Amino acid sequence: MEDKKSFDDVIIEVNNVSRCFNLARERVDSLKEYIVRKLKGNLHFDEFWALNGITFNVKRGESIGLIGLNGSGKSTMLKVIAGVLKPTGGSVRVLGSVAPLIELGAGFDSDLTARENIFLNGALLGHSRAVMRGYYDDIVNFAELHDFMDVPVKNFSSGMTSRLAFSIATIGKPDILIVDEVLAVGDSKFQQKCIDRIQEMMSQGTTVLFVSHSIEQVKLVCKKVVWLEHGKLKAYGDALEICEQYENMYCLLYTSPSPRDCS
Repeated sequence: MEDKKSFDDVIIEVNNVSRCFNLARERVDSLKEYIVRKLKGNLHFDEFWALNGITFNVKRGESIGLIGLNGSGKSTMLKVIAGVLKPTGGSVRVLGSVAPLIELGAGFDSDLTARENIFLNGALLGHSRAVMRGYYDDIVNFAELHDFMDVPVKNFSSGMTSRLAFSIATIGKPDILIVDEVLAVGDSKFQQKCIDRIQEMMSQGTTVLFVSHSIEQVKLVCKKVVWLEHGKLKAYGDALEICEQYENMYCLLYTSPSPRDCS
């Protein structure tokens, strides 16, 4: 990541970004079969463009929501910004540190205890063991997992894993916080607790990229919205205005809207 600039500067620059995945036409049951068929030229692929020519900028301290139906490219876009995936075309420029919450439990070793995973994840975020000792009590208190710190994470429910992952990712003051559907699990009380922490971080200058199928959560957290449709940018601007357009198109047309898209 590049050095930080002033508060008003662009912190994320997405310029004509595309991402293509090659999908095998035929089912391959093993790595050996894949290698043999590829060497013989008997493996055929179809191109799937998850992102196609996406351009937008994010200023330091802004809160941006990414909305769209399943398969629209939201998670792929976040992974490209976080550096997990490289774009097939275009470029992404990011200034500052990134705390990604992209996949539930990513970076956890399921055989290790919650206590051990705190220090493991801290190391992955670039924090020393001494620094993580200083954050430890705050992480445990926020996650509300006091009685489970010596339990292997493989025995955790998805909600418990989400609590721990969010509590670790939001320690300190990252320049950019990326949240992808992490608040979709767990009880409503803890979800509100997470939103309160996100808003506190925003008030201190952290830039937030937020993905949720709950349009109400997006409107609550975000000032602007990126609307993706079939891998293309459909709209970018004021969150309330674009969320209303989204609801009119995908939610109000149905008598029983899908809660994953319209709740």
